[in-house]
Amino acid sequence: MFAKIKRLPMFPLMILLVTLVTAVFAPVIAPHSPTQGNLRDRLLPPAWVEGGRNEYLLGTDALGQDIFSRIIFGTRVSLLVSLVAIFIAGTIGTFAGLASGYLGGWLDIILMRIVDVGLSLPLILVAIVLAVLIGPSFANVVLVIGLLLWPRYARQIRGETLAVKEQDYVAFARVAGVSTPAILVRHIFPNLVPTLLVLATLQVGYVIVLEASLSFLGVGVPPPDPSWGRMVAEGRGLIQSAWWVSIFPGLAVLLTVLSMNLLGDWVRDRLDPKLREA
Repeated sequence: MFAKIKRLPMFPLMILLVTLVTAVFAPVIAPHSPTQGNLRDRLLPPAWVEGGRNEYLLGTDALGQDIFSRIIFGTRVSLLVSLVAIFIAGTIGTFAGLASGYLGGWLDIILMRIVDVGLSLPLILVAIVLAVLIGPSFANVVLVIGLLLWPRYARQIRGETLAVKEQDYVAFARVAGVSTPAILVRHIFPNLVPTLLVLATLQVGYVIVLEASLSFLGVGVPPPDPSWGRMVAEGRGLIQSAWWVSIFPGLAVLLTVLSMNLLGDWVRDRLDPKLREA
């Protein structure tokens, strides 16, 4: 038992556990409101720096808002955007990949050409253009990211489906008269779940960076909701005089994304028999 625990990626798991607890219990943990500030307390340094106050652990921004509280509530935004966008992308991509790989023919050709176009587009530039056209909001950011990510899932799921549908048990099911939807649900989709888990885990960090980039450029989640990317953008002109405004939300992005990537690599190694044996 202890040997199995030692094999777990403890660092990323601990960081992600703290991130998840922070997002769920943000109103309880945050010492201040994330959207209300006091101009008399603007640009206070962290508590351990000369001039800082204990009530503002990580200092304040140009509006006198508590950086620590805004980072805590920004965790909710980043995780919600990632989870919902990945769910949308994974659902669309899975349906498209299953249909393309199993049915083949003209449907496969059309879907894969759409996927080729989607994979060839510069994702961040297209996301910026779409976000500007439809307006910045939480729902729009989630929708844009989800619709731009599904080709990655569709391509991978199609390849897995092509391999699984050639297995003997699938052929026996067809001979026995099992319907196509039943074959897809009972015999093919369960074999794709490990691949979906790996893809989803690896994509969480990427989506967090993408959302932070959109917010940094002003086309992400609009104020007053706190966002790590917009917090970094708000402090870019103060990096010499008030470095804490940008540094701490940037560290939050770094640690979360690094932890998700490490966990994604571990999940991939554990679910791939060849890598697990190595």
